[in-house]
Amino acid sequence: MTASLDGQPLVVGIGGTIGGVSSTERALRIALDAACEQGFRTRMFGGADMARLPLYDPKAPTRTEHEREFVETVRQASALIIASPGYHGSVSGVVKNALDLLEETARDERPYLADMPVGLIATAYGWQATGSTIAALRSIVHAFRGWPTPFAAAINSQITKFDDEGGASDPSVVEQLRLVGRQVARFAPLAGGEA
Repeated sequence: MTASLDGQPLVVGIGGTIGGVSSTERALRIALDAACEQGFRTRMFGGADMARLPLYDPKAPTRTEHEREFVETVRQASALIIASPGYHGSVSGVVKNALDLLEETARDERPYLADMPVGLIATAYGWQATGSTIAALRSIVHAFRGWPTPFAAAINSQITKFDDEGGASDPSVVEQLRLVGRQVARFAPLAGGEA
C-alpha cells in the first residue's frame, strides 16, 4: 500500500462535470467520505480541476502545473474512485481526458493503475447510460491494469436527487456509494506492500 506523506494511505477521486458541482461530484464525495472513515486520506479531482487539464497530447514536451499535480497525486494513491456522468452512453470527455493523462505513468515502477483497487460510479438521467458507462469504466480500468471493485454504483439522476449537505433523496443510493468507498479501502491493503 502506498502511504501519503503523513503516513495515511490515499484514495483519489476523479469525477464530475464542467460548470458547477454536479450529481456526479456529490456521489463521488459520499464514496470518498466512506473511505475516509476507514482511515484513508482523500483527494478529489472534480469538474473544476479536470477543466484545467488541457487535452492530452502524448507528444507534448512539457506538462502544465495542473497536469503534474494530477499525475503525482495518482502516483501516491493506494486506491482510486472514478465517477463519470453517462454522456451519450459512455464516459464523459473530461473524465476520459484526465484518465488519458495517466499515460505519463507508463514507465513508473508501478505503471498506470497496476494492482490498484478502483471503485466505479456512473450517473445518468435514465438507466441505459449508467450500465454502458460502468462497462466502459471497467474496460478502461482493466486497460490500466487496475482492479475494479466488485460493486459499482449506477445512479439514475432522474430519480435520485443530491443535496448540498452530502445526502441524497434515496438512502439506498447513499449506502451504495458508501459501499464503493468501503470496498476500495478494504482492498487497498491487498494491492501492495507496507504502508
